[in-house]
Amino acid sequence: MPRALHHLDLWVDDVATAEGEWGWLLAACGWQREEGVLSWVHDDGTYVFMEHSRDQHGTHDRLRPGINHLALTVGDREQLDRVRAESTEHGWHELYADRYPHAGGEQHVALYVESSEGFEVEIVADDRDA
Repeated sequence: MPRALHHLDLWVDDVATAEGEWGWLLAACGWQREEGVLSWVHDDGTYVFMEHSRDQHGTHDRLRPGINHLALTVGDREQLDRVRAESTEHGWHELYADRYPHAGGEQHVALYVESSEGFEVEIVADDRDA
């Protein structure tokens, strides 16, 4: 079956900070860093590429038109809990902590985090019994 998404380019302001934050999160969700480039690839071939471009202007605001957030998956609730426990030390701020793990509804098991640049990522436990 072909992958649903080919790749995603992330334009970031501070590459060093973003590389640490995103690199950790993507690895925690099972993505592998590609050697020699700021890119991480999933087992299905989808990849995320990161860069800072001189064409950028302004700061990221997920509440403006564009993509609001990215949703990634982890295998099960145990892995989701581990990502939650470690996320703060890697630069991520938890959103909706008072409703974890059901901030998206009672049947939805997920963690919502925000990077230092304001990118929101939803991490969903893919295990149906989570």
